[in-house]
Amino acid sequence: MPHITVLGAGILGLWQALTLSRQGYRVRLVDPSENPNATSASHHAGAMLAPYCEAEAAPPLVVEHGLRGLALWREAYPDLIEAGTLVVALPRDLPDLTQFAARTRGYQRLDAAGIAALEPDLGERFPAGLHYPDEAHMATPHALALLLKNARACGTEILFGDEAAGVAASDILIDCRGMAARTDLPRLRGVRGERLLIRSEDITLSRPVRLLHPRHPIYVVPWGDGRFLVGATMIESEEDGPISLRSALDLMGAAYALAPAFAEAEILEAVAGVRPALPDNVPRATIRDGGQRIMVNGAYRHGFLLAPVLAEAVARWIAEKAPHPLLVT
Repeated sequence: MPHITVLGAGILGLWQALTLSRQGYRVRLVDPSENPNATSASHHAGAMLAPYCEAEAAPPLVVEHGLRGLALWREAYPDLIEAGTLVVALPRDLPDLTQFAARTRGYQRLDAAGIAALEPDLGERFPAGLHYPDEAHMATPHALALLLKNARACGTEILFGDEAAGVAASDILIDCRGMAARTDLPRLRGVRGERLLIRSEDITLSRPVRLLHPRHPIYVVPWGDGRFLVGATMIESEEDGPISLRSALDLMGAAYALAPAFAEAEILEAVAGVRPALPDNVPRATIRDGGQRIMVNGAYRHGFLLAPVLAEAVARWIAEKAPHPLLVT
C-alpha cells in the first residue's frame, strides 16, 4: 500500500487521515502549527450538519452528498446532537421564511405554539417557523479533538509544529492546507467570517436556531454548559484581522432579536477568520500529477458536512480510480 502524507489538520485533513488509516494505509498527518485545533479555520465553524437547510442557497449535489456526510458523522462521532434545525423569522420577515421553505425540503411547518413546544425559552415571539428534524450539530472543538484522537488510535503518525518541518516525501500527498494552498489553486478565494462565543444561564436551546433577516441573518448553535456560538458574517474579503465593532454589534443585536434573554450573556470570544472557498462554494478534491498529489480544499460553508464524503471519495480513487462528483481529475 502507498505511504500517504496529509498536509493540514483542519476538518478536511482530519477526515482524510482517519478514513485512510482505517483502511490500512500508512498515513502521516502534518501541520506546521503547534495546536491546529486552535488555529485552523475549522475551529471557528458552527459545525452544523444541515443538508436540507443548505439547499436554500447550495447546488443539489450538496444535499445529495450532504446526506451521506451526515450518515458518516453518525458512524464516527458518538456525541453528535441530533435535534434538527429550527428556522424562524420575525413577523416583518415572514416572506423570507416562505422563500426559504420553497427552496428546501425535509421540514415541518410550525406555528408559534409549535415553536414554543420545541424551544420553550423562545416562547411565542415568532409566529411561524420551519423545523428540519433530520439535521444535527456538534461542539466544534470537541469534534475536532475526537477526530484527531481517533486518527492517532488508528495508526496515523501525527507531526505538529517543529516536528512537521522537513518530513520525508511520501508516495501520495494530500494537501488540505486551506488558504495556504492558494498558489496551487488560483481559483481559491477567502471569505471572512466573524462570530461570537457567548455564555448565558438565562436561556436553553436544544438545537441550532437560524434567524432570517434581510441584512443580518444569524445562527445560534448550543455548545453545552451554557455556551452558544453566534455566527457568522460572510464578507468577500481576505482581511484576517480582528472582528470589527460593526460586525460584533450586528451579531449581538441579532442574537438579542432572537432571544432578549441573551442581553445578559457573557462574551467569551469574539473572533474572525478567513475561510477557503471555491467559485461555487462546494469543497472538492483535485487530482494532480497522476494521483501523487491530491488537493482537498474549499471548506467554507460545507466543510464539516462534506469532509467525510471527500475522504471516502479520495480513498476510493486511490484504491480503484473510482470517479466521484466531488473529484476533479
